[in-house]
Amino acid sequence: MSAAQYVARLRSLVEGKDPIAVQTETPAALERLIASIPPDRLNRPPAPGKWSLAAITAHLAEGEMALSWRYRQIAEKEGVALAGYDQNLWCRLGDYDSRDPQESLTQFRLLREANLRMFARLTPDEWQRSGVHAERGRLTMKDLVAQAAGHDLSHLRQAEHVVAAVSE
Repeated sequence: MSAAQYVARLRSLVEGKDPIAVQTETPAALERLIASIPPDRLNRPPAPGKWSLAAITAHLAEGEMALSWRYRQIAEKEGVALAGYDQNLWCRLGDYDSRDPQESLTQFRLLREANLRMFARLTPDEWQRSGVHAERGRLTMKDLVAQAAGHDLSHLRQAEHVVAAVSE
């Protein structure tokens, strides 16, 4: 999938929704999904090469670290370069499938809450500041927040499929 296709997919998922509300609701939605299956199935991928619920939660937590840095870089300096990252490498190095989903959820929730507090203090001008993502091009703060909300929705959908598959 190209960067443009990926961005379009994220936009379509968040279309008609408030990105801040989506980001606010994601930790609780993820917590409900984690609680919906037995603990011994949290680290079980639904199929070879697919992410477990533990891996999805770890990915969201570590992705929030990257987003936290990107948000603050945009707020600080107009036109800043925003690096991408290899999510599969991060998954391997972080051993996502062996991670405790509750610990990942805590990490995710704390980072997300810090970002939401920051969003509440942004001025209209700061929402329009932008950075240049290595793969996605120019993104305003508003664009990046919307893409992050789409990313949440994408992985929540993925998590629901995992829960259904490992519950059978």
